[in-house]
Amino acid sequence: MGTTLHTLKPPVGARKKIKRVGRGIGSGKGKTSGRGMKGQMARRQPTKPGFEGGQNPIHRRVPKRGFVNVFREEYHAVNVALLEGKYGANAEVTPESLHEKGLVPKRAKLFKLLGTGEIKTALKVKLHKVSESAKAKVEAAGGSIELLGG
Repeated sequence: MGTTLHTLKPPVGARKKIKRVGRGIGSGKGKTSGRGMKGQMARRQPTKPGFEGGQNPIHRRVPKRGFVNVFREEYHAVNVALLEGKYGANAEVTPESLHEKGLVPKRAKLFKLLGTGEIKTALKVKLHKVSESAKAKVEAAGGSIELLGG
C-alpha cells in the first residue's frame, strides 16, 4: 500500500517529547516544576527580549546617533586583478558575465571597477563606475571602458 495521509509520520528525532512538569514528587519535576522558589521567574512567563526587570532598557537609555541615508547606492568593488585570466582577449565584462562566472555575489547589483592589481588582457568593460587608475590600466592593456546607467 502506498503513502496516504493517515500513514504519514515525521522522521525519527524530528519531534521531541515535552517534559511533563508539576506531576508529583516521583516525577523529579514536581512541586515547583524546576522554577526554583519564589520570585518573578517562578510566577510568570519568560520576559520579552530587552526587558531589564522594569529598569529603563538600554535601547531607551542610549540616545540615537547619526544619520542613515535611505537613498545610498552600494557599489560592489571589482579589482582588475580579479578579471585577469578569467576572460579571454576582447571579451565583454558585464554585470551578467561577472555573476555567471561566480566572481561576485548574487545580491550585488551595481559595480565599480578598481585599479588594484595588473591586467594584460584587452577587455571591453561595461560597468556602472570605474576609477581613474582602473581606466588607465584597462586602456593600457588595449581594452575599452563603457559606463552603464544606474
